[in-house]
Amino acid sequence: MKRRTPATMVTGDLTPRKRRRRIVESVLVAFGCIVLGDSLIGERGWMAHERAREEARAEVLRLHQAQAETIRLRDEMRLLKSDWPTIEDAARRGLGLIKPGEKVFIIHDVPAPNK
Repeated sequence: MKRRTPATMVTGDLTPRKRRRRIVESVLVAFGCIVLGDSLIGERGWMAHERAREEARAEVLRLHQAQAETIRLRDEMRLLKSDWPTIEDAARRGLGLIKPGEKVFIIHDVPAPNK
């Protein structure tokens, strides 16, 4: 009786048809692994998709902040067109104007209060 070694047990007992089948299966498994890897980390893969979703969330947040700022500025513009106390306050702050009889005190080098 012929003694079998591990090398002949793996390849020696296979018929050419089984050997071809095993090679085809190995190639298909390798191809599947490559496709799976590319779908996870490739240029259009899952990780790129998640990065794009995070960027989209950040852009939506910036859009909401810009819309809120637009609303605030429109309200301020409406007040500056019609509300005299608001116009006066803006002129005082922006141009440094004061009313006759008012006194302005400018204080320099004031230390921060201790908490």
